[in-house]
Amino acid sequence: MTVLRGLLALAASVFGPTTVMAQDWRPEYSMYGTIGIIEMPSALSAQDADLSSQISAFEDQTRVSITFQILPRLSGTFRYSIIPDYTGVDTGTLYDRSFDFQYQLRNESEWLPAVAVGLRDFMGTGVLTSEYVVGTKTIGTNLRATAGIGWGRMGSYNGFTNPLGAIASAMETRPSRSSIYGRGGVPAYDLYFRGDAAVFGGVEWQINPSLTFAAEYSSDAYDREVANGTFDHKSPLNFGLKYHPNENYELGIYALYGSEIGVTATSVLNPNRRPAVGGYDTAPMPVVVRPEDLRAARTWDRSVLSDETIQTALVEALGQDGIVIQGIELTDTSIRLRYENTQYRSEAQAVGRISRVLTYALPPSVETFIFEPTRLGVPTSTTTIKRSDLENLENQVGSAEAVYARADVSEATVGDDADLVPTQTSSFKWGIMPYGELTLFDSRNPATVEVGIEAAMRYEIRPNIVVAGSVRKSFYDNRIDNPSISASTIEPVRRYAPYYADQGDGGIDYLTFAWYGRPASELFSRVTFGYLEPMFGGISTELLWRPVDSDLAFGVELNYTAQRDFDQGLGFQDYNVITGHLSAYWAMQNDFHLQVDAGRYLAGDWGATVSVDREFQNGWRIGAYATFTDVPFEDFGEGSFDKGIRLTIPMDWATGMPSTQLVDTRLSSLTRDGGARLDVDGRLYDAIRSGDISDFGDSWGRFWR
Repeated sequence: MTVLRGLLALAASVFGPTTVMAQDWRPEYSMYGTIGIIEMPSALSAQDADLSSQISAFEDQTRVSITFQILPRLSGTFRYSIIPDYTGVDTGTLYDRSFDFQYQLRNESEWLPAVAVGLRDFMGTGVLTSEYVVGTKTIGTNLRATAGIGWGRMGSYNGFTNPLGAIASAMETRPSRSSIYGRGGVPAYDLYFRGDAAVFGGVEWQINPSLTFAAEYSSDAYDREVANGTFDHKSPLNFGLKYHPNENYELGIYALYGSEIGVTATSVLNPNRRPAVGGYDTAPMPVVVRPEDLRAARTWDRSVLSDETIQTALVEALGQDGIVIQGIELTDTSIRLRYENTQYRSEAQAVGRISRVLTYALPPSVETFIFEPTRLGVPTSTTTIKRSDLENLENQVGSAEAVYARADVSEATVGDDADLVPTQTSSFKWGIMPYGELTLFDSRNPATVEVGIEAAMRYEIRPNIVVAGSVRKSFYDNRIDNPSISASTIEPVRRYAPYYADQGDGGIDYLTFAWYGRPASELFSRVTFGYLEPMFGGISTELLWRPVDSDLAFGVELNYTAQRDFDQGLGFQDYNVITGHLSAYWAMQNDFHLQVDAGRYLAGDWGATVSVDREFQNGWRIGAYATFTDVPFEDFGEGSFDKGIRLTIPMDWATGMPSTQLVDTRLSSLTRDGGARLDVDGRLYDAIRSGDISDFGDSWGRFWR
């Protein structure tokens, strides 16, 4: 009771008034990878869009956590825990995945604390499951106090009858974990905030801007670990030091529960804080201003400067800037360029660079510049800019906004290719290069790796008609030491991955013929056939409706596929299936993007995949997805349904050099047969959308870069 009285006194100080709040003291991370004291959470939030990765360890556990501040008040965490002998001494290691959410109900004010509610491990196997309500208040300039009440693991030390029992008596009893979770992966709604509760709390003292001392009273008794003899819980008190030299790194060392020493290392990225200050783009040339007496010219002397000379000069000059010209239409007063931008992530920046070159290369009579950027060899839009606007606005304040306001962005016209003079007929590229694939956070192995050599080729018969393929030879792969397939009632469309890895070494990874088109205004099409991916071949078709100025798009995909032989040669197995999806895409105005794909998957199951991503103007994307089909959770297996987290980082953000390259990473639950979709290259929506030039906020700020 002495400890309880102390915590209640601490809570009183937390919720009591104070007139001074700390300045520039950012929240710090707990050993669970979330904002907190040591093992207990606090009610504070990280900076909006902070993406932290942490490894923490003590003798009983190692945790790898990734936390994203989804919104200013909402954070989400994925955690991978390595727990030796969880069920008893010498019983093997448990590799456990868990997810957290915390929502800040209110910010800290001068008189009132910040208050947050959270769920820890709310849809995993329940090993770390807790729920809590917590408050945090800053006292003076260098002291923070936190107090809260927890359930589950956070209600296991010095617990008392659940105060929510006054609302409903059922809240006083917490169901057993096994009766709720089954195979894991399903939110255990009947478990939350039930059973005994306990108080926790602590203080953080900022010794100097780089060093913080923390002390806490933990309400986690480590019951299971103590019972199986792998943990010695001598005290509920934890102490530690946190060193944070800057906003990107944090190190911690802790004395835990009177028996353990723990350490943490945390790294923080934020899409809005790029590591490179400014960019390393080459300086663009200035706009060449025509003399006033030449602006009214209606033509030029082609015996002095021919169309062919201009075309050759433009292809060479723009090629040095990563702009591949695919067609040119040149008249006395206008030029229309169809091109592929291979260097600048922002299409508006590419338009700005091309515009400058045109003011050098074109006769004075050419007043109208018409740009047709392409993706997959297909024009995505038409942007028309007046040369005189460039001359008049280049050096004015707010000139990018002014050019955007005067530019005309519309649908690319269909069926007018006859007037274009082709400058690119075919292109063949090939290469031999090393490759590596790293798979993290498996249920049986924290990390698997495959490295080898890949020979790849790409032949563009026309910019929109492509033959591509690759062959891989593995040098090292620790995934297939003992390939085995678990029993299941579902068609084994993905469980055979170990067999493909074992027997398909040196086989055809993919070999496809793809034709991309624009059958009508606002419509895009794709037909791909061949060996579409390592496990399936056949034909895949797609049609996308996407107006250039719309936040909505809709697509339909239909595939006929057959399962490939394990050796990844030319043969097929007996299994074939028709799959397809109807897709809806919504680019919301708050930087979020929603995608829903509903239809039939490779195992013949029917259902839908829902994806939500937060997107940033600099190209970052962070999101999550979940797939639900008519496969029962019990038949799906561990994890219950397919779900995961995905992250896209643009290379120009990381290096400061202009690039269209992206680094894509996906952290998913176990890859199983339910909800498995064909992995075909060149799906339309993301490719077409990457050429968007209609919204000023997305890219036009880079027009003059």
